[in-house]
Amino acid sequence: MSRGAQQTTRNLTDQQLAQQNQAISQESQSDSQDRSLLMPTIQSLLNSQGYTPQQQSAITQQSLGAANAAFNALQEKAANRTAATNNSAGYGDLTAQLGREQAQTDASQAQQNQITFANQQLKEQLAGLSALGQTYGVDTNLLGKAMGVPSELLGVRQRASTGSSTAGLGSMLGLGSGIASLFG
Repeated sequence: MSRGAQQTTRNLTDQQLAQQNQAISQESQSDSQDRSLLMPTIQSLLNSQGYTPQQQSAITQQSLGAANAAFNALQEKAANRTAATNNSAGYGDLTAQLGREQAQTDASQAQQNQITFANQQLKEQLAGLSALGQTYGVDTNLLGKAMGVPSELLGVRQRASTGSSTAGLGSMLGLGSGIASLFG
């Protein structure tokens, strides 16, 4: 190959390399901008407290209100029967039994609400962890292991998304803020 041809080849190669470097640089800047736009959302998910107090109150009022409406109807029916028959025998026992059942139902519903609230918080934090992993290309399982997260918690996202039990995962609450601080 002649000197002129070598120089032309070198110039074309340099020109193509410069174009590729420019494209890579632009892509890198775009990725950086995208990440900076996503980070506030990801951090809010990682630090999520789940439902707001107002949402929790509305959920509690609705669920307990529905249960209490059924018991109120039963108590009203018992009162109407007593009035219609003019016989109050057993009315006191019936209302006491209804009261006990209502208390048990309310307690059970309140417990279920607390589980729902905790699961929502965990779900949002796991979504943040997943988004963090996708945004930065981080293997969150490997990161979790490096942070000393017990191995039984590493498959949490899959279990949470399939609706399986997530009891005992309260220790995950600190995980989100720890990971966020690595990238903050």
